[in-house]
Amino acid sequence: MKPRTEIDFLGERELPADALWGIHTARAIENFPIPGSSVNPRLLRAYAQVKKACALANKELGFLSDAKAAAVLSACDEFQVSGFKFPLSSLQGGAGTSTNMMVNEVIGNLAKAHPIEQVNLHQSTNDTYPTALKVAAIVGVRELSEAIAELQGAFQKQEKRFSSIPILGKTELVDAVPLTLGSQFASFAEAFARDRWRTFKCEERLRTVNLGGTAIGTGLAAPRSYIFLVVEKLREVTGLGLSRAENMVEATANADCFVEVSGILNAAAVNLIKVSDDLRRLAMLGEIKLPAVQAGSSIMPGKVNPVILESVMQIGIKVKANNNIISDCASRGSLQICEFMPLLADALLESIDLLIAAAQMLAKHAVGIDADQGRCLERLYASPEIITAFVPMLGYDRCSELIKQFEQHGKGNIREFLEKELGKEAVEKTLSPQNLMSLGYK
Repeated sequence: MKPRTEIDFLGERELPADALWGIHTARAIENFPIPGSSVNPRLLRAYAQVKKACALANKELGFLSDAKAAAVLSACDEFQVSGFKFPLSSLQGGAGTSTNMMVNEVIGNLAKAHPIEQVNLHQSTNDTYPTALKVAAIVGVRELSEAIAELQGAFQKQEKRFSSIPILGKTELVDAVPLTLGSQFASFAEAFARDRWRTFKCEERLRTVNLGGTAIGTGLAAPRSYIFLVVEKLREVTGLGLSRAENMVEATANADCFVEVSGILNAAAVNLIKVSDDLRRLAMLGEIKLPAVQAGSSIMPGKVNPVILESVMQIGIKVKANNNIISDCASRGSLQICEFMPLLADALLESIDLLIAAAQMLAKHAVGIDADQGRCLERLYASPEIITAFVPMLGYDRCSELIKQFEQHGKGNIREFLEKELGKEAVEKTLSPQNLMSLGYK
């Protein structure tokens, strides 16, 4: 097939005859030969939905013929489900214009429509790109909330399984007073419950869009009837509760809503790191047994490492780094535009995708965790710190004397020592899981 020739105001360019994109995308691919990630598929799918909404509005108002609108709408649907892969870097200059033009050109080629005059009619990158990002992010945080709910449930199941197993608490990486292993897993589950609620609620920060504002939010070059209709069409296309921003200039200029959402993702990353690291420590102490998922060493036979937990922690570290990127990008926007929206979008959607994967990995792993009750009791009854449970009954000074006697006898099993001194029934009642977790004494 002979190459085809396209023209823009910079000149002519030959493209492969079967290339889905056009001259604007070809120049962008050449201008940004950056290794690494291409434009996030979530953003591209959302962009096709935005283009579909715009086409519906333009059709209803008579700016697109029924035949041309039908072709564009069909192309938008094909774009969404096709899984097209494009070599355009996500780290492009121009505030996302290259992504917008690639979507315009691909849909235009599929529909045999003009990419600017028809597909991009009454639109700008500056209103379609942030809108597409918000649509993509809303879908993403909904999926993330569901994944965290599964993660919370996995730890709640273990909370019930381990509710009767007493262990030593640890503060400053030193043995402290007792609690139950179930309550330890309950604290993990509760942290994830907050993450679930936060990610579910943060959708509210993304529902206001500037679609129809064109270049700087004033709606210049778009008819008023279109501006008031297009967001309504986007609600129909996406099924999301979107609304038009009251101040479109402000909504075009500022990207702090994405920073707020990223902060919530950052909090989830913090909890994933904390819980995973705590599980590593409990496994190192032998109080829990992690599922063995792969051989841990190329030189040490039989070694098994906590690789799932380490992977989840690395995801958390990456999401925390992305949070800084998102904040920096939003802060560097100038006057009526955020020029660094492409990097912001890439970091935000990557964080959502990574956190979904981490939550799913950790939930699957958590279900397979077992407790080593013998090791838990061995460590518990070797620690003098359990004497704290007897302070309400005996007083601080008497407990101090008992600890001195215990250490003079060469330590060993403090429960057996206390049973000789205080009686088996008193010790059993004081060290029961019910008493340890009763939230104070009566």
